[in-house]
Amino acid sequence: MKYEIITIFPEFFDSVFSCGIISRARDKGLVDIKVRNLRDFASGVHRAVDDRPYGGGEGMVFMPEPLGGAIEAAKSGGGKTVTLLTSAHGAPFDAKLARRLMDFDKVVIVCGRYEGVDERVSRLHTDMEISIGDYIVSGGEYAAAVIVDAVSRLVPGVVGNSGSTEDESLSGGLLGPPQYTRPENYRGEAVPPELLSGDHGGIDRWRRMARVENTARKRPEILDRSNLTKEETAALWEMQKNTAPDYRAYVALLHHPVYNRRLETVASAFTSLDIHDIARACRTYGVRRFFLVNPVEGQRELARRVVRHWTEGAGAEFNPTRKEAMSIVGINNSLDEVTAEIGKLEGARPELIATDARFDGNMTGYAEMREKILAADRPYLLLLGTGWGIVREVIDSADHRLKPVKGYGDYNHLPVRGAATAIMDRLFSCVF
Repeated sequence: MKYEIITIFPEFFDSVFSCGIISRARDKGLVDIKVRNLRDFASGVHRAVDDRPYGGGEGMVFMPEPLGGAIEAAKSGGGKTVTLLTSAHGAPFDAKLARRLMDFDKVVIVCGRYEGVDERVSRLHTDMEISIGDYIVSGGEYAAAVIVDAVSRLVPGVVGNSGSTEDESLSGGLLGPPQYTRPENYRGEAVPPELLSGDHGGIDRWRRMARVENTARKRPEILDRSNLTKEETAALWEMQKNTAPDYRAYVALLHHPVYNRRLETVASAFTSLDIHDIARACRTYGVRRFFLVNPVEGQRELARRVVRHWTEGAGAEFNPTRKEAMSIVGINNSLDEVTAEIGKLEGARPELIATDARFDGNMTGYAEMREKILAADRPYLLLLGTGWGIVREVIDSADHRLKPVKGYGDYNHLPVRGAATAIMDRLFSCVF
């Protein structure tokens, strides 16, 4: 594998690649690393490679002429080549991408610095922008070193025991298992007995299951890309039940105050489908109570009859899972009544999360809202609207306003039970 690194600090790499696995790989001829000084391609007395950005602003930007010339020189010599630009704007560098880079004979890495590079260089001379994480480092040299090390480990012969690259963390989409060495007991913590059994098949099974559990505990977001067995999936679900966060979430379906199509404030009618489907979604996602809100007594009595049928009547015996979902349904006269009831249950007023199909300023994203809810430091009440949406006064008085659920096109008319399930999945779903 050949690497060409373009940098204004070539001396940075003198020590980085002079020890350990990469040094030995270079000595064996398995890895060839050439570092090019960008200033060698600059003109003028001062060999300037950067300038101030058009339009003003802080910092400096790499100019296109010297950087373009350096990249062209690095690409020369034949072979299948890919050119990477290290950048905070880039795609995340991971094990999958490292393996993709193994398809090339040469990897050219441009070490970004300052405020970045002229955009025309990125478009005309590079194939991909890569970031090693959502944080800022002094320059792309650090990222280049990481990329070279991660990719080189996959080159046959670089790592002494080829099997070790398959067993280490992130191979196969999983973290590695916990490791133990002597003594067998340290400060009351014992080595798992499976590792001492001498049963190689049992040890292999323990390590595989330990990898799954380790990944679920530390990096659950990558489990979705893992190919798990039926046994491993069952163990994962059991672990999920035992480690579920104790968040305090509530949902209210408002039938008043909402708009009609003429944007008049009205009370809408209950529908059986909304009650059934949203109740089941609430129970699935761990919502503590689902409130139906309507000031019209006749509507509330209709809802009570539906709920009683499934919790006390023939429906309860016919469909116990429906009974379980409907048992969390509350029927209330107003939003104030709901917040007061939650206040009594929780000892604190719930923070209100309004939903709206319309875009506006100062809206909260789902990842941010999820973090707040799962912290479980206070109760939250998610407000869902019927008709043509919750009235502006209620939305403006809420503590948070979620961004709309939306597809790629312009059509945006989900039924409330569909939007409710999508929203709850984003806020409350288990990531594995």
